[in-house]
Amino acid sequence: MAETYPINIWINEERFKELQAAGLADLLKEELAGMKVLAVPCTAEERDKVLKLFPMAKFDAATTKSIELLPKYVKDKIYEMVVKRKKLEVMTEFCQLFEKAGDAFWNQEIA
Repeated sequence: MAETYPINIWINEERFKELQAAGLADLLKEELAGMKVLAVPCTAEERDKVLKLFPMAKFDAATTKSIELLPKYVKDKIYEMVVKRKKLEVMTEFCQLFEKAGDAFWNQEIA
């Protein structure tokens, strides 16, 4: 199995209920003090694409092997896509839709 590099999205109660309704709540991990996190996996290719599209993001190669420092609005859109698609493997589509729409992507509803 190829290594994956997660984008971690912290989940509050409201989002937990949405994930339960979507049948995805069992995919959450419990982290600090019982807080829940949704780890959206990226392949090496998707990781490189995300880092190119969002240069403020950083890859933590030393410890967590995760993509860090993505703005909240980016993580919100990734979360929205996970709920709509009812799966975690959304990053290729996410990057393609952002590349196609540019900044208008942030105002588009995920179909």
